[in-house]
Amino acid sequence: MDFTFTEEQQAAAEAARAVFGGVSADGVPSPALVPGAVAEDLDRPLWGRLADADLLSLLLPVERGGAGLGPIALCLVLREAGRVLARVPLLETSAAAFVLGAYGGAATGPLLDGIGRGELVVTAAAQGRTGHDAPELAVTARQDSDDHWILDGQQTAVPWAPTADRILLPAHAGDGRTILALVPPGRPGVTLEDQVSTNGERYARVTLDAVRAGQDEVITADGAWARLRELLTVGTCALALGVGEAAARMTGDYTSKREQFGFPLATFQAVAVQCADRYIDLRAMEATLLQAAWRVETATAHEETGTLPEAGALPVAADIAVAKVWASEGVRRVVQTAQHLHGGFGADTEYALHRYHAWAKQLELSLGPAAAHEEALGDLLAAHPLS
Repeated sequence: MDFTFTEEQQAAAEAARAVFGGVSADGVPSPALVPGAVAEDLDRPLWGRLADADLLSLLLPVERGGAGLGPIALCLVLREAGRVLARVPLLETSAAAFVLGAYGGAATGPLLDGIGRGELVVTAAAQGRTGHDAPELAVTARQDSDDHWILDGQQTAVPWAPTADRILLPAHAGDGRTILALVPPGRPGVTLEDQVSTNGERYARVTLDAVRAGQDEVITADGAWARLRELLTVGTCALALGVGEAAARMTGDYTSKREQFGFPLATFQAVAVQCADRYIDLRAMEATLLQAAWRVETATAHEETGTLPEAGALPVAADIAVAKVWASEGVRRVVQTAQHLHGGFGADTEYALHRYHAWAKQLELSLGPAAAHEEALGDLLAAHPLS
C-alpha cells in the first residue's frame, strides 16, 4: 500500500505553508485581556491571499474552476492554519463549498464562483440550540403554498456569523428528512445575538422566526447534512493537530534553551518523558485524522461513481469519532504539558502560548467533546458487532 500524498495534495500543503508562513499568532489582542471579541472581523488580508493562492477553491468542482480535491487536502491545509491560529473561516467555507458543489445543483454555480474568488464568506451552523443537542433538530422547516421553505428555530455558537454572507444550517422537515438551508444573515426574521468563543472570536446565536428560503437556497439531497457534519468534524481535528504541533514546538524550543542547575531543561529525564508522551499523542492524532479523512474521501468517491464501497467493520462515523476523541484529548494534554514545562512564562500574555491553550480548549469542545464521541462510538460498536 502507498501511504504517500498525491502531488496535488502535497502542492496544496506547500501553498498553505507559503500563505500562512507570514501570519503571526499574536496579531490581535489577547483573549485574556479583552472583555469581548479580539476583533470585529475575520482576517480579510489573509482571506484575500488564500483566494489568490486558489486555496478557497480547493474543494470546488473542476468545472467551476476548482481543484476538485477532497477532505485529505483540506485537512493538510487546515493543519497549517492551526499552527498559526489563522483567523479565517477556511473550514466552514470549504466544507460548505464542497457540499454545495456535490449536492446543490446548477443553481449554486454563482455561489461557488464567489467562494472561489474570496468574495463570498459562508459559515456553517452545527452546534444545535445548546451545543449538546442534535443540530438537525434545532430548526424546523416546512413548505408553504408558494413552495418556499419556512424556517423556525435557533442555532448557537455559529462561527463567523456576524461577518458571513451566508449561513448554511440543517433543518428538520416534517417528513423526517434533514435539509440544508443557505440563509443570508440579513434576511427578515433572522436575528443574531453576539457570542464570544473561548479563543476570543465573534460567534453568534442565530434565531430564525418564519424565515423564508427559496427552492434554490435549500438542499434536500440525502446525505448532504451527514457529509457537512463529517467535513466539519475532521476539519476541526486537523486544526487541533496544527495547534498541538505548534505548542509542542514552542515547548521544545523553550526547554532546549532554558537552563536549571546549569543544564537545559530538555536534558532532564522527567521533562523528556513528558515531551515523549505528547509526541505520541500528536502522532496518534495525525494517524486517526488521516484515517477519518480518507474514509470520508473514499465514501464521497463511491457516491460520485455510483459504486459500492468495500465492506468494512464499522461505518465512516466510527473513524470520525475515534479521530475526534484523539483530537480533543490529545490537544488538551499537549497544551497542558506545554504550560507546565514553560512554568510561569507560559502564562505571560506577551507570549503566544496562552493563545494556543485558548484555541485548544475551543477545538476540544467544538462539535462535541471526547466523551460525546466515545458514546457515539459505543453505539456504533453495539450496532455493528465485530466478529
